[in-house]
Amino acid sequence: MLLRPRAAEDRKRKAVLDGLKKNDRVVTAGGIIGTVAQVSNDGQEVTLKVDDSTRIKFRRSSISSVLTDEKDDAAKS
Repeated sequence: MLLRPRAAEDRKRKAVLDGLKKNDRVVTAGGIIGTVAQVSNDGQEVTLKVDDSTRIKFRRSSISSVLTDEKDDAAKS
């Protein structure tokens, strides 16, 4: 009974991660907010720009969510 909602969440998360592209604002599992600067050729690593001169590589699976303007506006309130 609980597997069906979990499977739907997993499919939605996979679709979000598969759709990552340059300039998407994301939040990692550790809470780091950054902008996607590059996605590796194999698609397993994402380089995030977290500051003007700071770039950090993460595994794609460590991205917890993609920020939209709606979420950004709610966070500022």
